[in-house]
Amino acid sequence: MATTTDSSSGNRDISEWRSIVTLIVFVITNVVVLFPFHIPFCIPRWLYNGFLGALSSMRIISPRNKTQGTSSPWVRLRFSMNIVTAPVIADLFLLAIKAIGGKEVKDGTVGADHIHPIDIMVFFITLAYIAISIDASGLIRYLAFRVLQWGGKVGHRLFFYLYLFFFGIGSFVGNDPIILSGTAFLAYMTRVSSNIVHPRAWIYTQFAVANIASAILVSSNPTNLVLAGAFKIRFIDYTANMVVPVIITAIVLFPFLLYIVFASESLIPVEIKMHELPEDARGKKPVNPNIPNARGTAEQQEDEPGEQGKLLSLEEIMNPFLDKRGAGFGAAIMALALVSVLSLNAASQNLPEGVVLQVYWVTLPAAFIMLVWDLAFGWLHRHETREIAREGRKQVEEAKAEQARLQREELELAASQGGDQVVSVTGNDVSGIGSDSEIVKSKSTTIDEKKEASLEKDTPSTEAAIKTNNSDQRTLSSVARDAYRWSQETFPTATAVLSHLPYALIPFAFAMFILVQALVTKGWVEVFAKGWDHWVNKTGAVGAIGGMGFLSVILCNFSGTNIGTTILLSRIIQSWLRLHDASGIPISERTYYATIYSMALGVNYGAFSTAISASLAGLLWRDILAKKHIHVRRLDFARVNLPIIAIAMSVGCAVLIGEIYIIRSDRPFDIVPVLEE
Repeated sequence: MATTTDSSSGNRDISEWRSIVTLIVFVITNVVVLFPFHIPFCIPRWLYNGFLGALSSMRIISPRNKTQGTSSPWVRLRFSMNIVTAPVIADLFLLAIKAIGGKEVKDGTVGADHIHPIDIMVFFITLAYIAISIDASGLIRYLAFRVLQWGGKVGHRLFFYLYLFFFGIGSFVGNDPIILSGTAFLAYMTRVSSNIVHPRAWIYTQFAVANIASAILVSSNPTNLVLAGAFKIRFIDYTANMVVPVIITAIVLFPFLLYIVFASESLIPVEIKMHELPEDARGKKPVNPNIPNARGTAEQQEDEPGEQGKLLSLEEIMNPFLDKRGAGFGAAIMALALVSVLSLNAASQNLPEGVVLQVYWVTLPAAFIMLVWDLAFGWLHRHETREIAREGRKQVEEAKAEQARLQREELELAASQGGDQVVSVTGNDVSGIGSDSEIVKSKSTTIDEKKEASLEKDTPSTEAAIKTNNSDQRTLSSVARDAYRWSQETFPTATAVLSHLPYALIPFAFAMFILVQALVTKGWVEVFAKGWDHWVNKTGAVGAIGGMGFLSVILCNFSGTNIGTTILLSRIIQSWLRLHDASGIPISERTYYATIYSMALGVNYGAFSTAISASLAGLLWRDILAKKHIHVRRLDFARVNLPIIAIAMSVGCAVLIGEIYIIRSDRPFDIVPVLEE
């Protein structure tokens, strides 16, 4: 019998109270991730004021304005329970009750059983920098504009071209750049079309196809990185096994979407009627959207209803910005990085024992080179970008001042009209007022209000004076704010890319790794593995594909996104392999590969199932749409995606069954190389 390492510390009694609490905490955490909320709480005002006063005294924040009148002795605040805070609090709670200790924390961060969270996060974040830098160059939006030109006004043809475009780009750079640029592009495109009643068909198709495409390459999704690492799968082998099911899924899904799910003429018209961009707008030089206030007041005006807002939205998609040198350099770096990663990963399988090559050794230097390029390009063009930002900021400030002036005049006009009405009533019709003292009082109040309004107009108020003085005082917050604005104006691309990196993934992933490791050491993962073993023994390879495909999609919605699902299922399958290693009962090659690759399909496709929080990409997609005034409700998301995920998983699993039975045999699978360190 082969000796293999096991990250658990032996069999645990799941009936022990700490084990039960661990499972309950895991379930509650995933429910909170699915349904985030705020916890309101109150603190004494003296404590609140004292804390802010201390920060002000240390010049961390600006001095606070003194408010007049009495106020409540309590200050009401809210604490967010969401995808970041809930798993971290769960880990801290389990540490407090000693349900987990240093070993679980170490295994959940440094790594155990071939899953190394730090390495995975470094690899994904660095590769994400390159991908988002390509997006920030304007390449994806420019290519989408070219696709829009090729598609013309024929609705079905344009829908097909955009479908192919998003699938192709997503296969190369993953789903995040597609979500960042493609979502905003479709929001603008559907807005400037007069006969697309709702953008539903376009935005849901884009989201689905981006996540389908991300299943092909290991580098496209952190879930693929976790899975490949857990079972020592070479990246090239992973792609070879996934490319056929994914491509056939995309082929079959398209007519299903076009003619069944979104068959309405109001969603995908036969002929799209779009507003024409005026000749003068076509001749304008496109501006870099990464520069703050680059478009002046246009960013605010495009959200306004009417023709002006639509014209500005049309200009955004029909006159796109493209940094050709940045796009070309980024695409070259990405291509070289992916080829090098595949080569390094393939070579690492044949190294002597104890020698390990990490794929982030490639992506980290590549991301650094891309960052240096972005910084150098920004510095060389700093005078131009600063001037654009200065002019845009001037326009915005002038527009705000004009708006404030108009509002003040409206208030003064309303106040003067109200005073005249009161004087008229008190002078001509006293039947409804009563005594002379009430008439005098009413007149006096009106005159005082006019004097006060005049005084406020001519003399700066105390509060305004305080604000002016506060704005002149340098504090840590003001220095940070100014430094960030300087960075945006000097290094617009680098700053934009760094601000769009998926930082929330880091604490969430580490916390979920630790939570799943707690289930391992408490014995729950072994229980789940025995349940899976019972299912596979009854149903065989076909049941393994159907069962794991269904289970992985469901868990994406209820187990801390598709990343949490991949972590949990990888540990369960590893435990399942250990059960067979210990018993000496072999697992067939077909059953093993059926389990692994059906999980790969499920955790990628599961992002577009029933819950927006099934993936971090879904949360990003929803937030971008909300900024464009397209609000996606939970029930609508589930209702629209249910037939899409049903057909996608059915096709993908059916193709995988055929692939498994053609390529694989029923001979025993060698478990030992997968389990040994």
